[in-house]
Amino acid sequence: FFFSCAAVLHPLRCVRVSNMGDRGGGDRGGFGRGFGDRGRGRGGDRGGDRGRGGDRGRGRGRRGPRKDDEEKWVPCTKLGRLVQQGKIKSLEQIYLHSLPVKEYQIVEFFLGPALKDEVMKIMPVQKQTRAGQRTRFKAFVVVGDMNGHVGLGVKCSKEVATAIRGAICLAKITVVPVRRGYWGNKIGKPHTIYTKVTGKCGSVSIRLVPAPKGAGIVAARTPKKVLQMAGISDVYTSSTGSTKTLGNFVKATFDALSRTYAFLTPDLWMETRFVKAPNQEFTDFLAKPVAKYEAPMEEAH
Repeated sequence: FFFSCAAVLHPLRCVRVSNMGDRGGGDRGGFGRGFGDRGRGRGGDRGGDRGRGGDRGRGRGRRGPRKDDEEKWVPCTKLGRLVQQGKIKSLEQIYLHSLPVKEYQIVEFFLGPALKDEVMKIMPVQKQTRAGQRTRFKAFVVVGDMNGHVGLGVKCSKEVATAIRGAICLAKITVVPVRRGYWGNKIGKPHTIYTKVTGKCGSVSIRLVPAPKGAGIVAARTPKKVLQMAGISDVYTSSTGSTKTLGNFVKATFDALSRTYAFLTPDLWMETRFVKAPNQEFTDFLAKPVAKYEAPMEEAH
């Protein structure tokens, strides 16, 4: 009696309920799974039984380029094109004209396997939102070739592996030359920094002082690793501030090393010979049209 009354009062609702019951839960809609016409998860019209992705099978298919495509570097800057074609012979030529490096493959091209990386710290950082706290991971990575080049990268991401990968790329982009020298007589290879330098970040300040051969790196564990990456074997250090903040400690050390070439010494007073910048010297090559790189289409399974 109750059902007949409901049918009289709401005939459309009665038809809707009967149809949904006939289709069962496995199909789109129904009471078994899904909500309304959306089916299970994100399958929607592509079939509710298959779950996320519909009839595309497990997962969401391939995204991005294949592995062999990733290894092939397609430069997207003028500097990258000059490097790939062999027009620029060394990193020092880039530093001479203060050209901005936007692609990490440029540094890989010159330094190659000599470049080593070290993860200094991975720390969680949080942001307060209406839904609660959003946690991400911040990675500090130092790269260097142990021969006068060092870089520092900091990247924050939702996953640790992504943060480390991004920090390595940023560290390669920020690679700077480190000026090395001698303590006393110029015998053998340069073993210490050329002059006293100071670096600062936040409250942390670190001073690097040249040291004689055999002294080693007299420093805490954090700056010692950065100095080793730069290829310095003997140096004295003096630090102040909250050095337990590892991020600022690493940045202060990197800041000090990047200032080694900013100090003008008498042996650099020689007459400057002005040469054309690479963009001006190879302007005819850069004026040629370049075939656009198209990423491969997403494959469906």
